[in-house]
Amino acid sequence: MEDYTKYRLKGKDELVSLLEGRDHLFIISCNKCFKEFKTAEEPERGELEALAAENGKTVTGSAGVDFLCNKTQTEKKLQDMIPEGTENILVAACGLGIQTVADLAGLPVYAAGDSLNYRGFHGMALTERKCDACAQCYLNITGGICPIVDCSKSLVNGQCGGARDGKCEVDSSKDCAWEKIYRRLEKQGRLEEFLSQPVQLRDYSKVNFKFVNDYVKSIRENRLEGYYGGVHPSERKERTEHLALQRFPEPAEVVIPLSMHAGAPANPTVQVGDTVKVGQKIGEAAAFISSNIHSSVSGTVTAIENRKHATRGECLSVVIRSDGKNTLDESVKPRGDLDSLTPEEIVEIVQEAGIVGMGGAGFPTSVKLKPAKPVDTILLNGCECEPLLTADHRVLLEFADDVIFGLQAIIKAVNAEKGVIVIEDNKPDAIALMREKTAGYSNMEVVEAKTKYPQGAEKMLIRRVTGRKVPSGGLPADVGCIVSNISTTKAIADAIRKGMPLVERVVTVTGERLKHPGNFLVKIGTNTRELIDYCGGVSGEGEVLFKAGGPMMGFDLSDLNVPIMKGSNGIIAIDTDHTAEQPCIKCGRCADVCPMELSPLYFAKFADEQNWQGMKEKNVMDCIECRCCEYICSSKIPLVAKIKAGKTAVRGMK
Repeated sequence: MEDYTKYRLKGKDELVSLLEGRDHLFIISCNKCFKEFKTAEEPERGELEALAAENGKTVTGSAGVDFLCNKTQTEKKLQDMIPEGTENILVAACGLGIQTVADLAGLPVYAAGDSLNYRGFHGMALTERKCDACAQCYLNITGGICPIVDCSKSLVNGQCGGARDGKCEVDSSKDCAWEKIYRRLEKQGRLEEFLSQPVQLRDYSKVNFKFVNDYVKSIRENRLEGYYGGVHPSERKERTEHLALQRFPEPAEVVIPLSMHAGAPANPTVQVGDTVKVGQKIGEAAAFISSNIHSSVSGTVTAIENRKHATRGECLSVVIRSDGKNTLDESVKPRGDLDSLTPEEIVEIVQEAGIVGMGGAGFPTSVKLKPAKPVDTILLNGCECEPLLTADHRVLLEFADDVIFGLQAIIKAVNAEKGVIVIEDNKPDAIALMREKTAGYSNMEVVEAKTKYPQGAEKMLIRRVTGRKVPSGGLPADVGCIVSNISTTKAIADAIRKGMPLVERVVTVTGERLKHPGNFLVKIGTNTRELIDYCGGVSGEGEVLFKAGGPMMGFDLSDLNVPIMKGSNGIIAIDTDHTAEQPCIKCGRCADVCPMELSPLYFAKFADEQNWQGMKEKNVMDCIECRCCEYICSSKIPLVAKIKAGKTAVRGMK
């Protein structure tokens, strides 16, 4: 492929002239983008260091930075990068990177590179800065502020005289570019240098990239809404969002895994031949991080053996033949009024009921309700940002009172100050209903969040609503928050009000290849194939991909003979993507969209090299496996699979 590198070093004579009268240099080079990703470092930095030494200059240090124009990440890197004693910064990058450093560094910044005006790519990075790639850069004259893109009239020799109170006469919402240039140069003591420059002439035959920059502006505003990064995949929820819940027919047999939660599998408490009832405990939590398991039907235990599992291959499971009577266990009875229950009793009820996170993670909820640090805010995740799925949407609409009761219980259990129900703006009916229902509660509010994936991830939701940032390796409680899924919260209400443990859940069965999609209330242990068959099977021709969950974070199902579990929020049937994987071109899109502010391209490179230490140093363990990087990757690299391999290797490192 032909590399698209965005910049090249200026000629030697021009660089020597640039160095005259300037010393104590710190050199920053961008590691380039849109190129074959073979090496992390580029040669320009070394060439500049050699040239500076040749001309008797002191270099205080140097650094190569990936995607220098990414202001969010570059700002963090610059904080401890530039040593004391530095007087000038020399930047080898395109105009975007140079402007970014000039905005952040607080020192005179000089361009050592020329932007290349390759059509169609330049200026696509996630940055507040823009560049016309005019190949006639003025940044060394104007203190790193581009008059071509910052000035509404693109004036290159000073202001027009029409500014009022420092604002542009063309666009009063903008600061006058030349006012900013003057103030920056004045602060850096460079006004005399600027005023001695000859009149600048612009060659208007050069390519203009205004249309690209306008596009970037709109993309940037969307991506930085609430939290860094994220993507906007096609939602495709219209097939089921309006469909009311149906109770799925009683299964003749259920296969209930003893491991459908984070942590240790439960230990069976029944034997083959035992008669069981709905809500009866059939598996005992085996550790602090574990969960009780209960029967979803009444009937007879016919086997306790390894059966197929959607994510673990096989798992010890309790097989029960239903008698069709749904006889309730004697333990299933209301647990009392919420006002009369202590926080400890609420947590005990949740633990006994086997309630876990029902958004897919399966973390035991009772453990969440025992935070090691004080919690002031409970966030209910009603975003359901995963495409296609509408299970939580229907729970909000059809079990609103239960959701509010469950939120009250969580608030009391952890002594929080308030509860916030967060719903994305693509669910206006749920927002309106929940606002109506919570109007009388002083400690509850409903937040309408702009739709963006993966907003439902705990750390993203906390950042979006509270502005707090969960530290690397930290938990929501570290910033005073607990996040609960909508269906999980409804299950808490069932456990207290009815005494019913977690034995059923709402499942969306949908996808463009499914004949009759729907939202169903399904008993845990029901066979997945039965749901697909009940919905009429698949339509159309060609290979079908079945997934448990949504298209972004769901798991491929090579065999439909697996049970519905506590975390099974959806089963989808979609077209298979056979796009072939290509080599990484280092476009930087994955770094732009990663909500954890990581660099996924390095995870792919290091995984191929089995450089597990490199993955550890790049903080692979912070990855939430949301697949934003994989979704945006033009080379179709299976990044998440490589990341999972890296995590496994890092966990095994001594």
